[in-house]
Amino acid sequence: MKKLVLSILIAMQVVVGFAQSGTGVTGKVVDSKTQKPMQNVVATIQNANLTQVTDVTGKFTFNNLAAGSQVMEIKTQGYKAQLLQVELTAGNILDLGVVVLEEDITEEQQLALITITENDLGDDNSGSESTSGLLQASRDAYQQAAAFNWGQARFRIRGLDNEYGTTMINGVVMNKLYDGRPQWSNWGGLNDATRNQEFTMGSHPSDYTFGGILGTQEINTRASIYRPGSRISFSGTNTNYSWRMMGTHASGMNTNGWAFVVSASRRWAQEGYFDGTDYAANSLFLSVEKKFNDKHSLNFTSIYAQNSRGKNSPNTQEVTDLLGHKYNSYWGWQGGEKRNSRDKDVEEPINILSHYWKISPRTNLNTNVAYQTGRVANSRLENPIGNNPDPTYYRKLPSYYLNYHATSGPLEGQWQPNYVEANNNLIKLFANRQIDWGSMYVANQNTATGEAAHMLTEQRNDDDQFTANSILSSQLADHISLNAGATFRKLKSHNYAVVTDLLGADYYLNVDPFFVGDEAQFDLNNPNGKVYEGGKAGYNYNLFATTWDAFTQFKFNYRVFDFYLAQTYSRSEYQREGLFRNGHYPNTSFGKGAKISYENFGFKGGLTYKMSGRSFFDLNAVYMTKAPSLRNTFANARNNNAFTPGVTDETVTAGDLSYILRAPKLKARLTAFYSKIQNTAELQFYYAENISDETDNEDSFISELLTGIDKQNIGVELGIEYQITPTIEINAAANYGQYTYTNNPNLKINDDALALSNRAITDFGPAYIKDYRVSGTPQQAYSLGIEYRSPKFWWVGVNGNYLADNYLDVSSVLRTDNFTIGPNGVSFDGASPDNVRKALQQEKFDDFYLVNLTGGKSWKIKSTTFGVFATVNNVLDQIYKSGGFEQSRKATYPDYVQDTASGTRGFGPKYFYGYGRTYFVNLYVNF
Repeated sequence: MKKLVLSILIAMQVVVGFAQSGTGVTGKVVDSKTQKPMQNVVATIQNANLTQVTDVTGKFTFNNLAAGSQVMEIKTQGYKAQLLQVELTAGNILDLGVVVLEEDITEEQQLALITITENDLGDDNSGSESTSGLLQASRDAYQQAAAFNWGQARFRIRGLDNEYGTTMINGVVMNKLYDGRPQWSNWGGLNDATRNQEFTMGSHPSDYTFGGILGTQEINTRASIYRPGSRISFSGTNTNYSWRMMGTHASGMNTNGWAFVVSASRRWAQEGYFDGTDYAANSLFLSVEKKFNDKHSLNFTSIYAQNSRGKNSPNTQEVTDLLGHKYNSYWGWQGGEKRNSRDKDVEEPINILSHYWKISPRTNLNTNVAYQTGRVANSRLENPIGNNPDPTYYRKLPSYYLNYHATSGPLEGQWQPNYVEANNNLIKLFANRQIDWGSMYVANQNTATGEAAHMLTEQRNDDDQFTANSILSSQLADHISLNAGATFRKLKSHNYAVVTDLLGADYYLNVDPFFVGDEAQFDLNNPNGKVYEGGKAGYNYNLFATTWDAFTQFKFNYRVFDFYLAQTYSRSEYQREGLFRNGHYPNTSFGKGAKISYENFGFKGGLTYKMSGRSFFDLNAVYMTKAPSLRNTFANARNNNAFTPGVTDETVTAGDLSYILRAPKLKARLTAFYSKIQNTAELQFYYAENISDETDNEDSFISELLTGIDKQNIGVELGIEYQITPTIEINAAANYGQYTYTNNPNLKINDDALALSNRAITDFGPAYIKDYRVSGTPQQAYSLGIEYRSPKFWWVGVNGNYLADNYLDVSSVLRTDNFTIGPNGVSFDGASPDNVRKALQQEKFDDFYLVNLTGGKSWKIKSTTFGVFATVNNVLDQIYKSGGFEQSRKATYPDYVQDTASGTRGFGPKYFYGYGRTYFVNLYVNF
């Protein structure tokens, strides 16, 4: 740590000594359609964090630059960015002449980007999302294919979850401390306001942070960099919402030194693409900047994005075969309207105050203070003393009786399908496809004491987070630049369940009906407590996190070679405070537990060899350690303060090698990549049968603790754009990867039923998942497209995509010795290696094709632009599985045999399906 601080101080001291003057570049930016000058276009010297904004004549000028080769980017929202390689001579100002910007249709494509949330796979409180939003800032052909074409199939760049990328707004990290992932809906619906973005791929250097191995996205909302003007748009679609209205106005910097931007939108749907998925979102944005003088500016950004949406259920193959791939078991009719029992509500406003200080012509310091508060709520039905109302509950499906085993009589223990009852279940399922809200009201009104048999709760996490950071950028010498920064974050996260609707009952009794005595009490400090609407039930605790991190990065730019070196240090401190005294853990659940801390570091570097002004070889490598997430640090945070045994720092090693070509007509990038992530952890919660021999409960609700997981991702990326004629362009992209588990991590089970005997955690030994594929993304993806741009300002494009090698998420507990070996230490009958291998073979989803169409037209009338943009995705209406997971309830080989006896599995894998044919139409006016 001392060396890190010392390097920053020394670097800052030499800034003045290396300052030069008289070397720079100037130019004038015009619109390609009107040839008129463009004001407030942002010109940036890359790798130096130096920025200028064009004046009313469209002109920009940089002075006091380093001599030699520099890369300049010229961009503004709604136009294609220009990337220019310039050679600067000491003592001279290079005049670029006129720089022409063309309208960029990908700005409109971002509005049509399909958002798929990964947290639909479970109902934890994280609320963070994994989407293709990280790629919205990019213009690379490969990255555009990944975002706009493959994203609808849950494609992940390099097979990585986006906790390994960094998303920032004005230099403030937006990744959640709870699980490391950004919550995209925190600024959803504000596309116009968040268009000013910078994206670095993989571990490439960023001016703002050390970053991860997936990339860094910086969203800049500084009011003065927005192009003055207004925009109104109206959209229609059949994806997760139906309609959208949005308006934005940017003032530009006035003569008094003030600039402001306001934006607002609304998105809504009675029902999205999948049955019963309602949607309502309202978003507001404000950015105000005061420029005091040429050295000091202050900017305030406030973002409010409220979002509520109904979730879609994953279904077994049995349910899909009977009811269709769009079937959703989470909703039912109430009062003539569809009511979803599993809504997700997000409301976490962000406020950022930023100070920009131009210390010298070559040195800038950006300091930010941010505060975010609000809530994420996931609703669900609870049935404390009632039957499960889910129409696809396993006892209500035909498979329950088709896989029936006799429990008495001469056929005891043998398969004896009951076809009559199976058919009865089928008839009932068709007659009662959805949740019956009315029957739950009746059941609650008929309880003897008024206690709720059914109720609706929200699983809440209410976060308060404070962030402060400073980012320094300095040109130390002609060929040397420095980026450095330090960040402090402090989080208090209140996690609890709240009763939102008693469905006609008088109260809820705050006890676990599967236990008796003290063990049944969710809060021993208030035994047998009656909970009313708005009251907390089940669990109630706080999580605290405090983190510090700092980085330095030195970049060296020369005529033939560029290279960089960066380092980082971080410290994370976590603690839990129980607000209920849980009956299973009377001594370790209430009050503040012990603190745990992690110290981590990282190093990365890269080299660019410039064969010419058009072709480059680029090499990047990183080695870093990473603290476990707050979520994975606690074994059973809802019930006690215990840390997860075996959880430690992750180790991340990654590298990539690219060949890049930037010719006037041909642009291409070919990259080979590698990453290895070691010592990761995964926590899951589910009901399991025969998971413990020390409890009389056949079914146990357990937490599964998988630690020491190693993953390896290797592959190749290719992106090509070729301008055949001035009006016709073809593009192609490809991804070939192999993402695998490379070891057999350790699996432990936390069973609350054994807590009072101090045997809550049982070590199941290794989970044999080595060489299984990592799930969650197609590992092969290919795209080929062609686009026509008419001189009369209309365009049309088509692309075809092929996606393959997407795998089911496997159950780890099924791949322990518990699956094959009985409590007597002897293998179960029939559990031969061949039979077990067949039972545990990882499912590979079918490969599929997607054909997408895009088109648009714009008109310029004086200073007003009118436009229409449209897309049709999955034109051929392909039905495909986009994800899924094995259920872990049948945890032994005999249970598996019973579940598959008829050929129709009651506890088979659950699947998610991608969208079929969808459309998006956007009408807009810029003035």
